[in-house]
Amino acid sequence: MIGFRAALAAVIAVSAALLAPLEARADKLSDIISKGVVRVSVFADVPPFGSLNANRELEGFDIDMAKLVAKAMGVKLELVQVPAASRIPFLMTDKVDMNIAAMSITAERALQVMFSAPYADTSLAVFGSKSLGVASGADLGKNRIVVAKGTTEDLVLTALAPKADIMRTEDNATAVQAYLSGHAQLLAANSVVVVELAKRNPDKEFDFKFALRRAPAHITIRRGEHDLLRWLDTLIFQSTLNGDLDELHRKWLGGPMRPLPPM
Repeated sequence: MIGFRAALAAVIAVSAALLAPLEARADKLSDIISKGVVRVSVFADVPPFGSLNANRELEGFDIDMAKLVAKAMGVKLELVQVPAASRIPFLMTDKVDMNIAAMSITAERALQVMFSAPYADTSLAVFGSKSLGVASGADLGKNRIVVAKGTTEDLVLTALAPKADIMRTEDNATAVQAYLSGHAQLLAANSVVVVELAKRNPDKEFDFKFALRRAPAHITIRRGEHDLLRWLDTLIFQSTLNGDLDELHRKWLGGPMRPLPPM
């Protein structure tokens, strides 16, 4: 009997040691619900996804999407403003729980973060004045093209035209300002964002030159948080069925939600 008890005690001790790391590392979904707050990184300079209104309040498609997430979780929402290049670093250093800032998927990014199902449909392209005869990456020549560093358009443009005169800025607002002021002849940006820019800057031409790629937006989280990812996918599926995402597309993107490609 003593031998049996000693063996049982040893098994229990080993089991406790194995389970301890799992218990110490709470899963992110449970952690958010336990704390009662979800921290979401968003843009403050990329209308209509995220920008500051006249009252200096954040508004836009991604802001409303973050509110939808917080409401469905039953927690408070903490919005964290980030430039494009800081979206993944903020996730990796646990400054935010998730990123909802018009991020499109790439294989390189997937080495660092996990992507939810797509929640918004957009595309990336190059724009400039009507007088510029640019119809592809091969036509860029000596024309300087500006892009926000770390964005998908930066990655695609660099691969497409590595020898082009690419001006990379720290954030989207600076990239737009460089184009508006004439420091760059072309702008690589999200087509939905450019529609909004054209409305706000009627004296500047935003003529479509060529497409870079279709770029649906995804919520991103840290790798390994599978429970949170499954929950986000469920929310996006539900919001597609009940019309919430279509409503956001009509409100912010100017039209109905098109069918999005599966992951």
